This record gives sequence, structure tokens and C-alpha cells, in this order.
Amino acid sequence: MKRESAGTVPEGASRSAGIVETKYMTIAEPPQALKLESGESIGPVTLAYETYGTLDPDRSNAILVLHALSGDAHAAGCHQGEEAPGWWDAMIGPGKPFDTDRYFVICSNVIGGCKGSTGPSSTDPQTGKPYALEFPFVTIADMVNAQRRLIDLMEIDRLLCVAGGSMGGMQALQWVASYPERVRSAIPIATALKHSPQQIAFNEVSRQSIMADPAWRNGNYYGIGQPERGLAVARMIGHITFMSDQSMEEKFSRRLKKERFSFNFDANFEVEGYLHYRGANFVKRFDANSYLYITKAMDYFDLSGGRLINDRKVDTRFLVISFKSDWLYPAYQSQEIVRQLKQKQIDATYCELKSTYGHDAFLVELEGQTTLIHHFLEKTYRGERNGNGYRR
Repeated sequence: MKRESAGTVPEGASRSAGIVETKYMTIAEPPQALKLESGESIGPVTLAYETYGTLDPDRSNAILVLHALSGDAHAAGCHQGEEAPGWWDAMIGPGKPFDTDRYFVICSNVIGGCKGSTGPSSTDPQTGKPYALEFPFVTIADMVNAQRRLIDLMEIDRLLCVAGGSMGGMQALQWVASYPERVRSAIPIATALKHSPQQIAFNEVSRQSIMADPAWRNGNYYGIGQPERGLAVARMIGHITFMSDQSMEEKFSRRLKKERFSFNFDANFEVEGYLHYRGANFVKRFDANSYLYITKAMDYFDLSGGRLINDRKVDTRFLVISFKSDWLYPAYQSQEIVRQLKQKQIDATYCELKSTYGHDAFLVELEGQTTLIHHFLEKTYRGERNGNGYRR
């Protein structure tokens, strides 16, 4: 992490991780290509990542934060010359739950993404052109495998914690399933062991909206212009599922953008205008093909039926968090995670927080999460420092 003098910290970076810089690491250089669950391989692979805080000499205080569908490596602090902080800035920084005075926090953009890590918009070294739909299908396990190589190159044997919400929670669960000996604790938030038919259905409608846009051109739109209308609609669908009925009522109700109906198909209601605004902004920062690939990876994810904890010895501690108003990832799915952990006699704490924000609560409902995560990490950290639990 690169820090600048206090005078260069923009408004919004104070009391946070400060000025941060995205870094890049190349892994899976041929012939050590990354073998994927599909049977295909890819390499080399670039991973974009950021770090916050200082790694202890014994490398025992590292926390891997994992982003959701449209997230990226920029989880906290501000980039030089920019005002907008990272997507979980309220949770990562000095004195915050992921306390950078104590912990070394890492966040990387997933493979298949479009914010610095190798994905369908990246250049295929074999052709010199963007991969587009020649990019191989990736899974949550493939994303975690790539992250594991990044952690290896940082010479970190064991992570103090893996944490994330939504798709980030899936990655946290996959870390334990794939590398239990590498993870001391896990905080999966507002997530599931597998997608329900309803969750798959929402993703499929979003994908179809992208592919139905003539500008999609079967994925070969690079250099021409991406399918903005289709991607915007996909994001509009997503935002409906992120909110709750109550939060939408409180935020918009049936308020009109103007005093009276226009009696045409323009956006008459404030909620319509909000969705159009969100969709239009999203197409400026995200790649349509990445949206297709990542939503498919989420749909393929399945650690149900005992696959989260196999017969290997696991001493990972869990804090599982859900939100009462989250109908996209309802509480019963988090409870199923805890049930599977308890059946395997794994140390697991569960909390269902009151919130009216729906699925968005994991990003904006901070007070309850702050207390839970702070105490959970404090206990885990003390246990590691006192020599309790497995240490490689």
C-alpha cells in the first residue's frame, strides 16, 4: 500500500485506510497454468489486489476480504485524486471492525472480473484480441484457487479470517471447503451453500436481457461498444432484489418525479428514475460478459449435502450473519450453513440482524455487524497469539 502525506488525503478518506493503490500480480505462468473445474486451463492470469495495514513478522494477522458480484479489489480507502472510497470502507480501517492497526487486510478482484483481474475483456495472449466468449467458464472454486496462489506468493501460510457478503460469502465458504488448514476463521454474510431455483431464475433473466441486446454481438462487442441497454436492465433487476419492500416504500413510496403523470412511457415514478440511474451508471464501470460469467459461477456453486465440511479435521471458527429483510438470500439459507457446521461439531456462531435494507444490508447496516465482527476477530486473534488452534 502506498501512503501519501496527510495533505493529499481527499475528503472521505479521513478515518479510513487513507490513500491506497491497486497492485497487480501475475500467476499461472505457463506451463503452470491454472487448471479449472471445467477441465480447461488458463494462464498467465493477472490478479488485481489491494492491501491495508501491516503484515506481522510471523504473518499471522492476514484477513482476506472477498467481494460480491459487481465488486472489485478496491475495498477501502481512496485512490489518489478520487473522492469515492472503497466498497467496504466503513468496515475496513483504523479502529473499524477489520482494524488495520491490528490486521493486514487483502482484497483481490476475482478471475472472470473486469476490474484488473483476467476476464473475458482481457487480451488473449494467443490471439492478441479480447477473450470474449473464448474465455473459459470459471467457478467460485476457481476464483478461490487463484486467490490461494496470490496468498502463497505473499508467503502467508494461514489466513486469520476470510470474510465477505453475498458472492463474497460463497468464496469464504469455498476457502474452508478447499483449504481448511489455511483458514483460522470465516465470516460468511448474507449468503448460501447453493442458489435456489428463484436465485438462478433472477440471474438467468439478467443474462437473457444482456444477450437479447443486438449490441451484444454474441460477446464480440469490444472496440465497438458493449450492450448498454441489456446490461442496464440486468442491473435494474439486481437492484430490485437487493432492496426490501419496506426499504423501497420508505425510499420511494409512489412519489412522482413531476407533479402529475406524463401519460407516456417515460419514468413517472421516483423508483423508476432510480432504477434507470443505477443501470446507466453501472454500464460505465462493468463489462457485460463478466456479468454473464460471474452470475453463472454463482449458479454453479453448491456446497450443500455435506460438501462444506468433509471428513478432514477442521478447526475453523465461523461467524454466520443474515438479515431479516433479505429476501434474495433469506435467513433460512444461512441457518442451513450453521446446521451443517453444527452437525460436524464446528465452532459456529449465528446472528440474524434486524434490518429494513434487504440484501443491501451487508453493505449499509453497519452497527450490528461492527460489534459482532469486532468481538469475533478479537477472540480469534487472541487465540492465535496465545497459541490456541492449529498453526502451520
